[in-house]
Amino acid sequence: MEKPIFPMEYIRITQGYNEGTHLDSYAIDNAGKDTTISDVKAPYTGVIKKIYQNDANEVWLESSSEVEYPDGTIDYMTIMFAHDNDVSNLFVGKVIKQGEVFYHEGTKGNATGNHCHIECGKGKFVNNGWHKNSAGYWSINNGKKPEECLWIDESTKIISANNYKFKKIPTTVVEKPDIANSTKDNTKDNKTEKIFIAPENNLYGVYLKENQKVIIKY
Repeated sequence: MEKPIFPMEYIRITQGYNEGTHLDSYAIDNAGKDTTISDVKAPYTGVIKKIYQNDANEVWLESSSEVEYPDGTIDYMTIMFAHDNDVSNLFVGKVIKQGEVFYHEGTKGNATGNHCHIECGKGKFVNNGWHKNSAGYWSINNGKKPEECLWIDESTKIISANNYKFKKIPTTVVEKPDIANSTKDNTKDNKTEKIFIAPENNLYGVYLKENQKVIIKY
């Protein structure tokens, strides 16, 4: 099960939720490393449910399956992105793999300086995707705080997180298999085969042709 990852390499939040034009919403503006245009990656494997080009090139990406929220909740997730200058390569129904660059910062719509407007919603895409809130702004349905939806990992670089505490995916330590105790000799038709016995699950298999060799380095 996927954990939704913050969709940009650098976290530099220039406007937080319930501030300025984000009143009565959990929207954030993330400006990446600097003033140039940064990539935006899919936080999870998902499908584009809606593209709205009449404003800020908003794109709604719904997770293809349930994901794991930082608090342990298991549910679908929908995220709306805004301000990319060109979304001509995107279409409703397009499937985006987790970690794939599919969107970019920009200034389309009501934006000052290159950034990406990000809004997280719990569950699947519903109705038309957003609603006009009490402050008069359009906000994603079922909005939820970004730090309650998105994880960070070792590759995430934080410049300014606006005091939001994003949970980090724990690093998995994989012990090296004991090759000496995981192999045995098998004699068949006067040929000796060295058989590797997998010490754990989730290891890759390597298929070799006759006389090919494989070297395992640690």
